[in-house]
Amino acid sequence: MLKKLPLPLWTIILPVLAWITYMLPLAEAGGFAIALKTLLLIGSVLAAVHHAEVVAHRVGEPFGTLLLALAVTVIEVSLIVSLMLTGGPETAALARDTVFAAVMIILTGMIGICLLVGGVKYREQLFTSSGVKAALVTLMAILTLTLILPNYTTSIPGPYYNNAQLVFVAVISLILYGAFVMVQAVRHRDFFLPPDDDGNEDHHATPPTTKVALLSGLLLLVCLGIVVLLAKALAPDIENAVVNIGAPKSLVGVIIATVVLLPEGLAAYRAAKKNRLQTSLNLALGSALASIGLTIPAVAIVALITGMTITLGIDMKSMVLLLLAQLSIIISFGSGKTNILQGIVLLTIFVAYLFTIIAP
Repeated sequence: MLKKLPLPLWTIILPVLAWITYMLPLAEAGGFAIALKTLLLIGSVLAAVHHAEVVAHRVGEPFGTLLLALAVTVIEVSLIVSLMLTGGPETAALARDTVFAAVMIILTGMIGICLLVGGVKYREQLFTSSGVKAALVTLMAILTLTLILPNYTTSIPGPYYNNAQLVFVAVISLILYGAFVMVQAVRHRDFFLPPDDDGNEDHHATPPTTKVALLSGLLLLVCLGIVVLLAKALAPDIENAVVNIGAPKSLVGVIIATVVLLPEGLAAYRAAKKNRLQTSLNLALGSALASIGLTIPAVAIVALITGMTITLGIDMKSMVLLLLAQLSIIISFGSGKTNILQGIVLLTIFVAYLFTIIAP
């Protein structure tokens, strides 16, 4: 079995080297230390993707994609909370910027690339529309309640919630995400399975043994752990680089979200390339839901305990882009199959989102 699904040596060595590098006192190394940490960060992300795919193959759909989404989101929450606790009032908008960036990256960037790659290689790809609709309706509700509604409440001025509203939206987010997980994993699991058997050999490959899957699961946690630690260590350098080029600080949230989402993004891309679009969509939409559905409650708890005021509402420009992304996704997934045009449209919206950050 190990011969069929081996664990490549690099997927073990790179995370170990990354942990060793993180613990070594390399502050005086300057640019070399930054470059080394960046390379090991990328290597750990690639290793995480491999181990996640091994585990996903063992547990099957949709549990594999759900596991990766939850694991990566826990890392994202840990990173945001740790930066908030050490950064003080200046990080009041960090959670909002990171969550919004994650949602836009997933809905327009990640899904756009998957549809483009699948459209180029297979012309059209099929998916189960019931599962996608379930994810989208849940995502739209959470996005509206957490990122748009704060701009229009009147208890306190500005894009903020008061404590009672913050508790309410945190509980609602957890209820909606919990309901989605129950539907995905238990009640309507068939909604998230591929609509047919396309003959892809990956569907019929012998699953890894329990021993291999457990080893990959452990290594996945090791990889994700060092990813968040290295990202946090590199955060000051990222902020300095953003300030030096004269870009808005919201770009920091985009960079953090990109780093955190790399494992899922690469896994989704590889699935789409193998004509497994349903797996790609499970990863992408599940990740978006986990990102906002778990991050906002965690940040709300931190804000209530520390007395910190957090900014949740997005500005009008961001609302327009978010609504455009959601509308495009809904129309694209209305027929149960996708093509190259839908991927191009979503990627165009993604580029517009990035451009308007740098040139608002």
